[in-house]
Amino acid sequence: MIGTIISIILSLAVGGVCGWIAGQIMHLEGSMLFNICLGIVGGFVGGLLFALLGLGVTGIIGSIICGVVGSCLVIYLVKKFVKR
Repeated sequence: MIGTIISIILSLAVGGVCGWIAGQIMHLEGSMLFNICLGIVGGFVGGLLFALLGLGVTGIIGSIICGVVGSCLVIYLVKKFVKR
């Protein structure tokens, strides 16, 4: 049970970092909650993209790279298809 809670907290932290980095790269302003959500979605998208390309992700650095790439792709698609 404790390990599960720690895993969730670690995933949220990595998601927040990925979302923040992607937001800086793509010039997107958002709250910390938005960055965490963006990082989690980006991690999922990045994981799918890397799997399609036949690339494996290991370790926390690999997870961050995968999450940032996926988050940048999500930001690009949102900016492309959602007009404000």
